[in-house]
Amino acid sequence: MITVLLVDDQALVRSGLRMLCRGADDIEVVGEAGAGTAAIRLAQDTKPDVVLMDLHMPGMDGIAATRGIGQSVPTANVVVLTTFDDDDHLYPALQAGACGFLAKDATPHQLLTAIRQAAAGDTPFSPNVLRRLVGRAVTTRPVPAPTALTPREREVAGYVGAGLTNQEIAETMYVGITAVKSYLTAAMAKTGVKNRVLLAVYAVRQGWV
Repeated sequence: MITVLLVDDQALVRSGLRMLCRGADDIEVVGEAGAGTAAIRLAQDTKPDVVLMDLHMPGMDGIAATRGIGQSVPTANVVVLTTFDDDDHLYPALQAGACGFLAKDATPHQLLTAIRQAAAGDTPFSPNVLRRLVGRAVTTRPVPAPTALTPREREVAGYVGAGLTNQEIAETMYVGITAVKSYLTAAMAKTGVKNRVLLAVYAVRQGWV
């Protein structure tokens, strides 16, 4: 069972998300919060697998809350609910540790899929958000590539930049999921990035995709 914490300052939005999650046999909502400080406390109490995080909230915003949850509950995977034009918050949220981004106009199927992907260690993106990330990465000056990456680690990083899931990478490389996760962990450590999202951007900037 995938446990989920809902964080949004609008009760109507939380209600809709809760009803959607309750319709899935493998997803359980373990808490709801309308502010960042409450979200951190609830995350510490419930230890959710996935946190659906709004960015715009009074008081502590979603970026600070994401950072706080990452520090206190590192096993929780934060998926940000965002808008297409929210670039000013998109990159800070990445740096804060968000593992994925979903537009608020996503379909119910896309939302449930994103929750399952995040719980499995993948990086869920709305297509438009991913295009914005990749587009900005392409126009950014490349940084020096770390010499310590093995060919396999570099290959996996490239597939992450192309938007493939762990399962898709495993099938493409003819290796197991465990091996893919091992390559990912090593690639993130050697490139100094905090999560798959930043690794994807890094891979695009290096021309590995």
